[in-house]
Amino acid sequence: MRACRWWIVLCLVSSSAGAQEPGRQLLWQTNAGGDDIHVIDTRTGALAGRLVVGPEPHGLAATADGRTVFATVEANGQRHGDLAWIDATTLRVMRRNPICREPHALAATPDARWLYVPCRDGRYWVVDGHTGKAIKQIDTGGRPHNTQISTDGRLAFLSPMGGSHDVFVVDIAADHQVTRRIRFGGSLRPSALSADSRYFLQQIDGLNGFQVADLRLGSVIATVEHTTPLGGLRLPFLDHVGRLGSNGLKRCHGLRIRPDQREIWSVCAEHVTVHELAGPDFREVAAIRLPAKGYWITFAPDSSHAFIALSEAGRVAMIDTRTRRIVMLPAAGHQPKRNLVLRQPT
Repeated sequence: MRACRWWIVLCLVSSSAGAQEPGRQLLWQTNAGGDDIHVIDTRTGALAGRLVVGPEPHGLAATADGRTVFATVEANGQRHGDLAWIDATTLRVMRRNPICREPHALAATPDARWLYVPCRDGRYWVVDGHTGKAIKQIDTGGRPHNTQISTDGRLAFLSPMGGSHDVFVVDIAADHQVTRRIRFGGSLRPSALSADSRYFLQQIDGLNGFQVADLRLGSVIATVEHTTPLGGLRLPFLDHVGRLGSNGLKRCHGLRIRPDQREIWSVCAEHVTVHELAGPDFREVAAIRLPAKGYWITFAPDSSHAFIALSEAGRVAMIDTRTRRIVMLPAAGHQPKRNLVLRQPT
């Protein structure tokens, strides 16, 4: 209890005094090599707040109204990590609960009733977002890492690394039961879900690109490869019809559909590649060179800008989605990874 109180006090004194300016668009950026979350004003690139939350903060999620942000803290190999509730209006930690060892990229239902937290014990923990109580554990095997929840809050999609290479589809209302599994061609990395819950996109080890599942069919329908090279050693993967392929060791690690549902942006090493969100080919339309290796991507809610964490450079590349040009490279702490953009509530 003493340690928990200590972290809460530290979070309070570490937030910037000028953080409370309702209506600003803010980039939230975890710093996996440090102990904090940078909150950056997207208009100026200036630091609006810095929240010290503990060693190796990893995942971020938020309520649909943007008033509450959830963060997972790996806690540097300790027996358990933490799950934090943050008031997005004041940039203050409201609550933190101990949870499983090394919690990673969580997701929240729009009303924040349920949080799905991937844990390195081979299970996803289901947490009641209102009470903070963990009510269920879903065994997926492998190393649970990435999570998506549909915009209507009905389905959760669990992507563990290794294991069976299956994405587990969960019916949230049916007592969080796994209702089906979708097999991909390699160890699972970041994923993305279309707003209409038709397409589920998945990056996998060994593939310079991503695979696409049609959720109406329940199977992978396309293996999309980028034209930009990765280089390095080559690793095997299986495409959607079972053919063996290989590509660069510098894995892809950042995948997102623009909020306006027009394009797919895929981050692979020093490039972000843009594709149409239209099957069956998901045509490549642009490739943008990054100044350093990209790790994670998010968008402004109006789709005007993309934000790509450059982990090794300690910065975030802010890209105008119309011109495809980098317009800002704000500093973002030590090893920035997961991120999201919210408009500060009034």
